[in-house]
Amino acid sequence: MLTVLVIVTGLLLLITLLPLSYSQHYLIRSCDFVRLQVCYLASAVIIVALIGMWQSGLIAYSLVAVAAFVILVLQAKWIYPYTWFAKKEVLTAPKSSDHSIRILCANVLMSNRHSEQLINLVDKYQPDLLITLESDSWWQDKLSVLKKNYPYQVQCPKDNRYGMHVFSKFNILDAQICELIEDNIPSIHILFENHQGLKMQGHFIHPAPPSPTEEDTSRPRDTELILLAKALKNNKRPTIVAGDLNDVAWSRSTRLFMEISDFLDPRKGRGFFNTFHAGYFFMRWPLDHLFHSHGFTVKRIKRLAKYGSDHFALLTELVHEPANSNQQLDDEMNIQQAVDELQMDNTSYKSVPTFDDDINKAQLK
Repeated sequence: MLTVLVIVTGLLLLITLLPLSYSQHYLIRSCDFVRLQVCYLASAVIIVALIGMWQSGLIAYSLVAVAAFVILVLQAKWIYPYTWFAKKEVLTAPKSSDHSIRILCANVLMSNRHSEQLINLVDKYQPDLLITLESDSWWQDKLSVLKKNYPYQVQCPKDNRYGMHVFSKFNILDAQICELIEDNIPSIHILFENHQGLKMQGHFIHPAPPSPTEEDTSRPRDTELILLAKALKNNKRPTIVAGDLNDVAWSRSTRLFMEISDFLDPRKGRGFFNTFHAGYFFMRWPLDHLFHSHGFTVKRIKRLAKYGSDHFALLTELVHEPANSNQQLDDEMNIQQAVDELQMDNTSYKSVPTFDDDINKAQLK
């Protein structure tokens, strides 16, 4: 048993130490995803090692327990902000709050043919904005039944698992579809107005994941996040960023996005809300995200029931007080200006600074 514990502890230590490098290779960055699972395994190793030490008296068991405890502490430091024990980053809205905005973000899985299950979720929760990812022409056709309740739509069907649609009850004043980093990997950017006349921006993205079948490194994904963060840094208008980032909430790239943009994560202090993988309860992490600018409070966050996809849908309900917004200072801005900030002047994404550069290392200290 001691040999097995030593091997398992060594693997957990390797998984813990590798992400400390600034390498963007997918094998390194994938270690960010399993921090919660490593915590579980490290806790199990500690328990088994203590039992072994009690039964045999061997000092080696105590050394294994200490190593596993160090691993547990290092991993817990990353995920702690998303536990119930941490302080909430965004205040909870009073129950009596009106004029909320309800956003449902769903990676539908392009091959999923259970569209009626997603439509049932939409009918049940009645989001003001529905964002679908991996939605192709088949999904566009099936979701056309939503037209009655969602008269404003932005459609970008693709058959490469990067299609995207936005369905809105609110008036969409302007919309742009961009391919920020790579061809055929779009993002949608909208300016919309709620029923009280408050103008807000929505930016919806789905960058390619670092994996052996997609990208060898996380650089394209990280670059898209950082470009968006820099474009939104000085934006005064209430803004929401949502989508499947193919990144976990606690990674360096997500933290850097929040640091540069000064956006908030309503999940902090409320839970992980692991949205992937819907099929394996022991291998889940938060891949689907919603971030927002200051001025919002949280009325509800909920991971919804399965609907045939490998992702769960994420429902977030926010409240924004128009009196607290800077809308009057921002009336001259439009979505084109925000999109212009994202354009790279024909620059390759490989030349855009990301978190492996010294300036961004300093920002993360």
